[in-house]
Amino acid sequence: MNPKLSNRVNEMSTSATLAMAAKARELKEQGKNIIGLSLGEPDFTIPEFVKEAGIKAIKDNYHSYSPVDGYGELKQAIITKFKRDNNLVYKPSQIVVSTGAKQSLANLAQVLLNEGDEVLLPAPYWVSYADISKVAGGVPVEIPASIDTDFKITPQALEAAITPKTKMMIYSSPCNPSGSVYSRKELRALADVLVKYPSIIIISDEIYEHINFTGEHVSMAAFEDMYDRTVTVNGVSKAYSMTGWRIGYIGAPEYIARACNKMQGQVTSGANCIAQIATITALENPPSKIQYMVDAFKERRKLILGLLSEIPGFKTNEPEGAFYVFPDISYYFGKTLKGKTINSAQDFAIFLLEEAGVATVTGEAFGDPNCIRISYAASGENIKEAMSRIKTSLS
Repeated sequence: MNPKLSNRVNEMSTSATLAMAAKARELKEQGKNIIGLSLGEPDFTIPEFVKEAGIKAIKDNYHSYSPVDGYGELKQAIITKFKRDNNLVYKPSQIVVSTGAKQSLANLAQVLLNEGDEVLLPAPYWVSYADISKVAGGVPVEIPASIDTDFKITPQALEAAITPKTKMMIYSSPCNPSGSVYSRKELRALADVLVKYPSIIIISDEIYEHINFTGEHVSMAAFEDMYDRTVTVNGVSKAYSMTGWRIGYIGAPEYIARACNKMQGQVTSGANCIAQIATITALENPPSKIQYMVDAFKERRKLILGLLSEIPGFKTNEPEGAFYVFPDISYYFGKTLKGKTINSAQDFAIFLLEEAGVATVTGEAFGDPNCIRISYAASGENIKEAMSRIKTSLS
């Protein structure tokens, strides 16, 4: 705690995923062979048709400041995508393009939360939801779920968590970190609770939308009685392997979109102009153009689940989307492994990094202290080697 710094930054947690990635890089620089399964970053290169669009944008001399809320052509592409993939109808004034979906979420917290407003977080949840809420004055309220319920909350648990101070709910489906996907019936059941509390705004994080093995992705805003209260957040980082291009976007009630545009205008202004033009091409093409990546992730899921089943003490479900497994490893709590006592998921993740040379992330950061997150957005060879190392380190 540095007294010269603001309370908000002193009290903010460091992103656990980025911290583990930094620790892994540090060990690599020391000459250690580390397999990184901590970051949610596809190992595929960007599709060629997207690369070509970016190159063309450079040659066409796109270099100036872009509109704060995004180029009109990109907003039209997003509108078409929302209608095609999600049966959602938005106007250009309801779309805001940002520097990644993370900025979209931060904008929303800043424009919607006042000091003391409660934010419902179905747990496990993405690491940044809690601190993004706290920085805006919000109070995170976890709604726990476990591996026994496929990491999905029930309508009863949702209603029990609602108070007069509840202002917002943030959830992801497919979920980071669990890979769980809410079905249409399950989402409708949650919506049936939320309709009784019209002041609550729902933030639906759909960044993993296309990496879905169930055959159907459902958006909360597609329910007519939830449309005016739901903000749909998406982007191109995961499905198009465009993590470093930093393009996210929202479809929102118009008053929220205007507020996000106002906030962004004072913070970053418009997103990268080249990346925006390339994103137009990415979104205008049908999802079938990226199906090869989804198919590969499905094969890797099968591979990693099979290998994890051979390791004692790992309790897993079958994730239905994204590219993570979130095993319960509480079996090891209280045990001593190679002279190190394991008292938490953080201890276990550090043990795997130091003893097996495999970087994972503690589940504590995602709201579940019994689990670790393992990304399988890596090659089959790396997955096999990583699981072999883990198995050997625990034997």
